[in-house]
Amino acid sequence: MVTIDDVKKAAEVLSGVARRTDLIHSPAFSTNGDIYLKTENLQLTGSFKLRGAYNKIASLTDEEKAKGLIACSAGNHAQGVAYAASQCGAKSVICMPASAPISKVENTKALGAEAVLVPGAYDDAHDEADRLQQEHGYTMILPFDDPYVIAGQGTIGLEIMEQLPDADAVIAPIGGGGLLAGIATAVKAINPACKVYGVQAEGANAMYQSFRKGTKVATDTVATFADGIAVKNPGDLTYEIIKEKVDDIVTVSEDEIAAAILALIEKQKLIAEGAGATPVAAALFDKIPTGGRKTVCVISGGNIDVNRLSRVISRGLIMNDRMVTLTVEMDDSQGRMMDACRIISECGGNILEIKHNRNTRGVALSSCLVSFELETRDAAQAELLLSRMAEAGYNPKFEE
Repeated sequence: MVTIDDVKKAAEVLSGVARRTDLIHSPAFSTNGDIYLKTENLQLTGSFKLRGAYNKIASLTDEEKAKGLIACSAGNHAQGVAYAASQCGAKSVICMPASAPISKVENTKALGAEAVLVPGAYDDAHDEADRLQQEHGYTMILPFDDPYVIAGQGTIGLEIMEQLPDADAVIAPIGGGGLLAGIATAVKAINPACKVYGVQAEGANAMYQSFRKGTKVATDTVATFADGIAVKNPGDLTYEIIKEKVDDIVTVSEDEIAAAILALIEKQKLIAEGAGATPVAAALFDKIPTGGRKTVCVISGGNIDVNRLSRVISRGLIMNDRMVTLTVEMDDSQGRMMDACRIISECGGNILEIKHNRNTRGVALSSCLVSFELETRDAAQAELLLSRMAEAGYNPKFEE
């Protein structure tokens, strides 16, 4: 098992390499307790992965580095390995899922690595990395199931305990489990009373299932836009550490992750990727008790593709009833549409798009269905719109 001494040694190795990221108190999120954000999204390469990758590569012999390094990653470990390899003068080859965000692929290349795109999920990239390693004799840099990598990630827990010694709880994302295993190792050694929680996406919950069943479980598929934690098979070593040291694991939905990303942008001016926002989602949607406690949410990364970010923001607005689609049935007669628009205006809604359909089955020939895509302030304003439309005889409903 990885020890606190291993984590402290990793901190020495990473001194002057990895950024000591800020721990920010968030008044906006502290409605029922004090929420703090550990901003690993502002780490060099945009995520915590640099810590573990560099600590592992620094432990290699010159002969192992000379063989060239290979890794598998959805993007963040790739950038960490690429950066660390370049600092050590070693060649690096990274197998990445073909679905990895373009920004992560391009950043990996820019840091000097050769990127090999593999159809499928992270685990498929892992299999290809194994094949290439055997074919070419590269030195494998595992993304999570390695004691040096876990110790490197554990330096985050060490920093948290130095920055907030009386923290009551720490929440971290889980993919393969390296981050959570490392943080739990450090936190529990320094402050055993501090709770350590993990969070996974509902559609990629292998460690959640493993924790609940008491035996390591792998899933056949993963389905989440949080690519950094889209892992089918958690690590053996990480599972053993998490089983011993972590207090609980929860899951969050895609909509909850999107809402957390939007909240971080609006309220904290921070960009988080899907995986990085899961701890905040767990806190905001009461998956983990935070009342009356000092809780640290580890924002593990901020490497989200801008095209995906646009879609995520829209989903977050929908989740918070700030973007709604209101469908109404009306007489297809002059002035009726104008009356509907007037009601929306009086209620303070902003019309983004109108769709007019005269040929809907089940609707009278003299009537039509009209869908209004609207910006609203909150759920209360959306409900006001619904009730005013009903009073005016428009038979309104919100589309799911």
